[in-house]
Amino acid sequence: MAPFWGEDGSATGDTAVRRARMVDEQLRRRGICDERVLQAMEKVPRENFIAPELQGQAYADAPLPIGSGQTISQPFMVATMVEALEVAPTDWVLEVGTGTGYEAAVLGELAAGVWTIERHAGLAERARQMLEEMGYSNVHVIWGDGSVGLPEHAPFDKILVAAGAPQIPEALTNQLVEGGRLAVPVGTRTEQQLYIVRKTAEGPVVSSRVLCSFVPLVGEQGWKP
Repeated sequence: MAPFWGEDGSATGDTAVRRARMVDEQLRRRGICDERVLQAMEKVPRENFIAPELQGQAYADAPLPIGSGQTISQPFMVATMVEALEVAPTDWVLEVGTGTGYEAAVLGELAAGVWTIERHAGLAERARQMLEEMGYSNVHVIWGDGSVGLPEHAPFDKILVAAGAPQIPEALTNQLVEGGRLAVPVGTRTEQQLYIVRKTAEGPVVSSRVLCSFVPLVGEQGWKP
């Protein structure tokens, strides 16, 4: 079950005000309209997932460094990808690229369960500890190569890739249920287009969304180290 932040389940304090402003100014005003996504992002404290010296930038409209050459994604990009997946309360979701666990927490607010894979052991352990402390018992962190997914736990209703791939990883498409959705940035190591892939009986249907810039997806079906 997802955690509660106060006796009435609401967030409190100065960071809650900053979080609400972020949702209004960076998300709602730029076209994010799924109320479940907006509520999840107003609830999850982004400051818990960054270094103490960056606390003042927790709700900046930008990605932030988290170590190991990785970043925590810009809030608008998190919301854009999660909204595009149309996550239902009964869904099982795979996330590729845990980072420190922020996006996994947002997904944990929306889905029945989340499996999330991180290739950097230190980040995976940090995310696991934070998500456990915050009460996200429905989020499971794995250390490994996310480009090949988690076939032992497939199929998934939704898959989100928080790293830029050179092409749509076939292994991930194969691990979707029919009707399932995959959100993946595809392009070069520095610039990508966000693709949404819907799996159908006739094959994958691909649509494109915004331009974006993610760290590279490194692995068997991504970029080589």
